[in-house]
Amino acid sequence: MNPRPARIAIDAMGGDNAPEEIVAGAVLAHRDGLGTMVLVGDRERIEPLLVAQGLGGAIEIVHAPGAVAMDASPSQVLRSSDQTSLGVAINMVRDGTADAVVSAGNSGAFLAIAVVRLRTIAGIARPAIAVVFPAKNGPVVLLDAGANVDCRPEWLGQFGVMGSAYARAVLNVAQPRVAIISVGEERVKGNAQVIEAARCLDDAPVNFIGNIEGKDVFANVADVVVTDGFVGNVMLKLSEGLAQTITGIVLDEVQGGGFMTKIGALLMRPALRGVKKKIDYESYGGAPLLGLRGNCIVAHGRASRRAIRSAIRAAVAEHREDVVGRIAALVGEGELREIKA
Repeated sequence: MNPRPARIAIDAMGGDNAPEEIVAGAVLAHRDGLGTMVLVGDRERIEPLLVAQGLGGAIEIVHAPGAVAMDASPSQVLRSSDQTSLGVAINMVRDGTADAVVSAGNSGAFLAIAVVRLRTIAGIARPAIAVVFPAKNGPVVLLDAGANVDCRPEWLGQFGVMGSAYARAVLNVAQPRVAIISVGEERVKGNAQVIEAARCLDDAPVNFIGNIEGKDVFANVADVVVTDGFVGNVMLKLSEGLAQTITGIVLDEVQGGGFMTKIGALLMRPALRGVKKKIDYESYGGAPLLGLRGNCIVAHGRASRRAIRSAIRAAVAEHREDVVGRIAALVGEGELREIKA
């Protein structure tokens, strides 16, 4: 555990709602006492927003004249990243002037710059985006959620190691159960990638329980769920859409119902608020980009101030619990044929 207060570099110009919502989220985190916030971006746009919040001079600004466009290609961004808010924020982590970076900007660019500037942990071939799903009996970590759409089996084994380390460190799960998504629970089910990846996970220093189906994710059958970035991203977007649809259906039924329906909804309001909190992505805010030699949190492109505050909280937790060090230590356990190849 790292007792030193976290210093978080925040890409103030990244995201659909930048810089207004990003700055407002940093202000919320500052007022919560989460650590030292450093806003990276165009000083002329950021400073008036802080002054309006009564915090002129209270939160540090590191000027970066450029911003990464949401539709820019990773190769295009790499050539000019040193002048962008995202590139400067990542460089701060590399240089040790920040403990973590948070960005709601272009996730492909984030990944590309971070891999080049921070490099991966020894024994890890590819970083992975880990998302925390709000399941029935507690959170479930799923990775990869989109960093690698095409994966080798040994990479999936590495994802299991990283997810297990994260669940232990941040979610306080003593012995995380690791599973791989497949089309059936039997070991013979699945494509060649999944079958071989299961063998890699058998050799890994994790509590691997085998295959699970998609329906098992929200039933807490496992604490860590492994899949490739293509399937993982589809699962993430499907879950977000389903949560929004269910919320909308309930609201429509209440508003269109009669007097007794409205009375019932009023009585159910505390329970409904609890449900909303559990399925609201803003409560989780950001997804850690695991496997790099630095703490990186990917926030949703349309993140609000509440989501940014939650992403900063996730960054602080990664720093405090030394997730990078724990992944490195776990990868170093045993002789992992595929993972160390």
